[in-house]
Amino acid sequence: MARRGLLLILSSPSGAGKSTMARRLMDWDTTLKFSVSATTRKARPGEEHGVHYWFHDHDGFRAIVDQGGMLEHAEVFGNFYGSPRAPVEAAMAEGRDTLFDVDWQGGQQIRNSALGRDAVSVFILPPSIAELDSRLRGRGQDSEEVIAGRMAKSRDEISHWAEYDYVLVNDDQDDCFERLRAIITAERLKRERQPDLAGFVRGLNEEFAAR
Repeated sequence: MARRGLLLILSSPSGAGKSTMARRLMDWDTTLKFSVSATTRKARPGEEHGVHYWFHDHDGFRAIVDQGGMLEHAEVFGNFYGSPRAPVEAAMAEGRDTLFDVDWQGGQQIRNSALGRDAVSVFILPPSIAELDSRLRGRGQDSEEVIAGRMAKSRDEISHWAEYDYVLVNDDQDDCFERLRAIITAERLKRERQPDLAGFVRGLNEEFAAR
């Protein structure tokens, strides 16, 4: 039976494992796709319009926002970023789910959007702040100043945990992924997300009547 697609929102502080969980989800179900963001920044070498980002100038981006064409958007260092609505609606109509890797503000905007009733939000917590700090340092990519900034932002991110439908503690990657997969499976099976179910049950009742 057909079903309506989900808007799956994943959020976490940097280093808690959100990106790893997202990659594992897409390996598990190849029909699950990332929402391709729109941006006003210039394309970098190798980046393609509609593949890596939807590239717009500032006026074009604002026009889309004014027309209600963005599920969420924000300004970051002078450039705008957002999640276009039209591709997500098309995916939903085809029964495909869209994955959003956003912070709490982006997640809040999506939940409050016209498509919010089909949003499922999951927040991923680290097992401890010490472990979060260790993971950020283990990357070997950032300076002490950058790590301190990420840790400060993490505190703010974690303060919004109660706004999410589900909260997972990523103390073991395999276990966390299995719980995340179970959430998605259950959400896909909800009665209200299966529009053909009423017709199917009517068919069963017609079989009863014909006996």
